[in-house]
Amino acid sequence: MTAQSRKVLQVLNGETLSPPPIWLMRQAGRYLPEYRQTRAKAGSFLDLCYSPDMAVEVTLQPIRRYGFDAAILFSDILVIPDALKRNVRFEEGHGPRMDPIAVSEIAKLDVRPVSGHLQPVIETVRRLRRELPDETTLLGFCGAPWTVATYMIAGQGTPDQAPARLFGYQHPEAFDRLLAVLAEVSADYLVEQIDAGADAVQIFDSWAGVLGEEEFRRYAVEPVRRMIDNVRARRPHAKIIAFAKGAGILLKDYRQATNADAIGLDWSVPLSFAAELQKDGPVQGNLDPMRVVAGGQSLDDGIDAILQTLGNGPLIFNLGHGITPQADPAHVSQLVARVRGTGQ
Repeated sequence: MTAQSRKVLQVLNGETLSPPPIWLMRQAGRYLPEYRQTRAKAGSFLDLCYSPDMAVEVTLQPIRRYGFDAAILFSDILVIPDALKRNVRFEEGHGPRMDPIAVSEIAKLDVRPVSGHLQPVIETVRRLRRELPDETTLLGFCGAPWTVATYMIAGQGTPDQAPARLFGYQHPEAFDRLLAVLAEVSADYLVEQIDAGADAVQIFDSWAGVLGEEEFRRYAVEPVRRMIDNVRARRPHAKIIAFAKGAGILLKDYRQATNADAIGLDWSVPLSFAAELQKDGPVQGNLDPMRVVAGGQSLDDGIDAILQTLGNGPLIFNLGHGITPQADPAHVSQLVARVRGTGQ
């Protein structure tokens, strides 16, 4: 089997498949008992991300259980600021924390150790490509500069990323510099993942939805375009999915503006609008993760609506964001069977 016969890659090349290929964001995670067992052995969350043995294991767990068409590298978007020495840690019950970056520190960011620091992640990619079934697409990923910057400025997640938005208004030159550094090191990181065996990569802009129109262009579109142009200048055949969660109507020109092969859609994107976006190329999404928690008829109805509206074009079936810890693994089995037409 050649890489190009992997179903997710076929869709990224513009093909329409029936049934569509399927994978789920956060498909390796806390809803799976086998993940929780591995996580308990790992120590810290970052230790899990930086242990190739454990990261390979948790990446493979949902493939063994569900046979998804793609496996996504188990890691975290905040390994980039960790490599930039921002003292990243994950506090139980509170999420990620790091030292908030000051204006004066941005000009002093040292990108030299980033690649070396991330070699355990690259080793995980190498091992995964060897261990995954031939037909399974391997996806690498990173965070988009805007989303990563929001954590670096606030030192943690915030409801509307007001600290980063304010920082951008008060210190525009420093903020542009931070985004440029993140775009550069993230592009390098994606190239390394591709060279190690990733078939395609996804850029997660999880906080794009808090931005106004002009800020979306400056903070979300332009840095991601620079990243994609940088990757393609070195790896012309790279396949890239861009996911700007919450961007709404601003997604209208997002694919064209960033040069992404496919765009990920969150669950708030109306299917009528998604169908318009699909006319320009592949789309990915966009089931509400709460339907997976609910299961039953509401899950079937949500799946059917997406397949009926988007199934006649290039579609990668996915959730509109990550699967949640309270999801029942049996409901994921129901989802996979329904998408593939093998359910009752």
